[in-house]
Amino acid sequence: MERQVIISISREFGSGGHEIAETIAKHMNLEFYDKKILDEIAGELQVPAEGLKQYDEKPKKAFLSRTVKGHTNSPEELLAQLQFDFIRRKAEEGKSFVIVGRCAETVLRGREALISIFVSGRQQQKTERIMEKYQLSASEAEEKMRRMDRTRRQYHNRYSDTKWGDSRCYDLCINSSPLETAGTVRVLEAYIRERIQGKTAGK
Repeated sequence: MERQVIISISREFGSGGHEIAETIAKHMNLEFYDKKILDEIAGELQVPAEGLKQYDEKPKKAFLSRTVKGHTNSPEELLAQLQFDFIRRKAEEGKSFVIVGRCAETVLRGREALISIFVSGRQQQKTERIMEKYQLSASEAEEKMRRMDRTRRQYHNRYSDTKWGDSRCYDLCINSSPLETAGTVRVLEAYIRERIQGKTAGK
């Protein structure tokens, strides 16, 4: 790929956003970052990646942490900042990649290479997807969905000056349910290609 492209995909739990992002990365031969970021950060810090995963994309626990003169002892906030620095570094190096979550559309805001997407879905289809993937009942799936989306919203809104899922804060928002995963991927890839061609034409 001649020009840098960074595709940031945020998603509702159960929408298939992660699978959509991974498929786009594969089709476009782009690096894919999700929890893989933790492996690279752990390698740099020479610590076990498993020890970081419990704090990934989680809001800080206020009653267990404190901030003094801008310095925090919250492992959630420390990990978030490490990931934000990692994302910025990859962008500044000119890397092209697809990244899921981690407030990337905020961290990289203003970069010409950035294409930000939010994937939502219908309640019924999301519930069915979660039931199948995690072998849960409908009520258990709905509760897991509420819990995960609440955590993602709190995390995003903690580090962003925009609201999670607000259509004004993304280049494109799409409901994955009508076209399912494969159809949604085709639509998004067509949009991404148009954006890339537009940038190339403007060189």
